[in-house]
Amino acid sequence: MTENQMCPSHVTSTVTSILSKVGFEVYPFKIGWYNEQVQQVFALPYPEDTLAFIVISTPEMFDKAFKPFIRRQACTGVRDPIDECMMHQFSLIKQAFPEGEAETIHDFELHPNRRPKVLVQTAGHVAGAAYYYQASDVTGNPCGDKKIYGVSVHPKYGGWFALRGVIIFRNVLYSNLAQKEPPDVVSTSSLRQELLHRYNHNWQDWSFRDIVPVSLKYSEEQMLYFITPPKDRKELIKKIVEEDKVH
Repeated sequence: MTENQMCPSHVTSTVTSILSKVGFEVYPFKIGWYNEQVQQVFALPYPEDTLAFIVISTPEMFDKAFKPFIRRQACTGVRDPIDECMMHQFSLIKQAFPEGEAETIHDFELHPNRRPKVLVQTAGHVAGAAYYYQASDVTGNPCGDKKIYGVSVHPKYGGWFALRGVIIFRNVLYSNLAQKEPPDVVSTSSLRQELLHRYNHNWQDWSFRDIVPVSLKYSEEQMLYFITPPKDRKELIKKIVEEDKVH
């Protein structure tokens, strides 16, 4: 791709075409929208009109991206297999553009002081992908005196998705990009309190993911994988690989 092809619409269509076929959704946003919502220590050092994307994995990612990745035996064992798969998918975006143009930041990346490099829930909210429900969205504290952790809800998948990171195009400015509000699907105060209570007190039963009706959720195989402790997932991965040999 040449420099004169780096218009925002072409970048958007290219990123979407690469990731959508393997179970991801991408939503564009301007760096300025994100920086306005976060503390200075989390601000991203780019002009406010810089084009970026939040990447989410849908329930289809497991079959369309992760299992093929595992079957290619592409894991090195250095990181969690899911993280390695995400790194591979993001690298395909970087390869599609001039060297150094696309910067990727994964949800699991931290600074040396353990501070996240990007707040993906906020990025998802300002991009209109998924509403980020926080303590400020309810009256009173559904968790008593304890700190309330916020949670994002997708209009189609509820809680059955994951915010995987952002892709920033450092030299692409998109001043005319119109901001879209994320769908407020948990619209009543009582339901928001229930959501935050479930997420903060009973997140392991995953009931927060079904706070609203969903059109698609994780498969039984995918749920089994994620509820299995990372140290015990080797057998599941081996089974996925062996199934491919059978077929």
